[in-house]
Amino acid sequence: MPLSSAHRAAVAEFIGITGATEKVAQRFLKNSSYRMDEAVDSFYSSGAGGSAPSASRESSLTKQFESLRDPQDDKDKIGPENTMTYLQSVGASLEDASMFVILEIVKAETIGEIKKDGFVSGWAEAGVDGNLASQKKHVANLVARLPKDKELFKKVAKYAFVAGKEPDQRALALENAMLYWTMLFAPPGRPWVGKQTGVDFFALWTQFLKDKWTRTVSRDMWNQTLLFAEKSAEDESLSFWNPEASWPNVIDDFVAWYKARSEAGAMEVDQSA
Repeated sequence: MPLSSAHRAAVAEFIGITGATEKVAQRFLKNSSYRMDEAVDSFYSSGAGGSAPSASRESSLTKQFESLRDPQDDKDKIGPENTMTYLQSVGASLEDASMFVILEIVKAETIGEIKKDGFVSGWAEAGVDGNLASQKKHVANLVARLPKDKELFKKVAKYAFVAGKEPDQRALALENAMLYWTMLFAPPGRPWVGKQTGVDFFALWTQFLKDKWTRTVSRDMWNQTLLFAEKSAEDESLSFWNPEASWPNVIDDFVAWYKARSEAGAMEVDQSA
């Protein structure tokens, strides 16, 4: 049966994202009832993201890694300058969430360094070989999905803590945590705003921390903040919050601060803070 114009457009879009053949594109789209996100996810999770078998893919990724590494770098690492160059070459901005999308793929342990094992295994698991154009397409697809795909955003945002902290530290300095939250809670990430009235929770969270919090940000505080952001965006009244639940004290304090401001009608953020 001939494809409709809408289906032909979907096939063209799928090919543009994945580099797949028309036959493969039609198969994955048909199996997902032409839901693009599901079709692309299925394509990459199936390992169809490259025509090369696993051993060949890993070989091409190893060669690519070697081409990215400066001779002065450790043989199993790409140093800071070349790491930044690589991130930008596959479509990352060093000022937004797209950077963390790539760092999560290659399993970077710090922002300024990529290790060979993580690079090769990460891209191989994504079904992408050592081809810069294919990697760029894969990243572009993930970045486009960040605002609407809760699970993808959660995975990337949780990894930002791993890559963002100093290797010898267990927590993030507050200044760094604020910077990374700013990158994640803004396009192309997932803005932390209420869906009913558009209250800017992130601006309020930022002001609260500047006024009330002087400590570092632990992994638990980081992850619980991500969960709280997701729930508060859906429910601006914060009716999901319970003082008997296991929220960190800092979030309990923020809720009390937020409700007091709401009751007083003082929801404007102090821009000079």
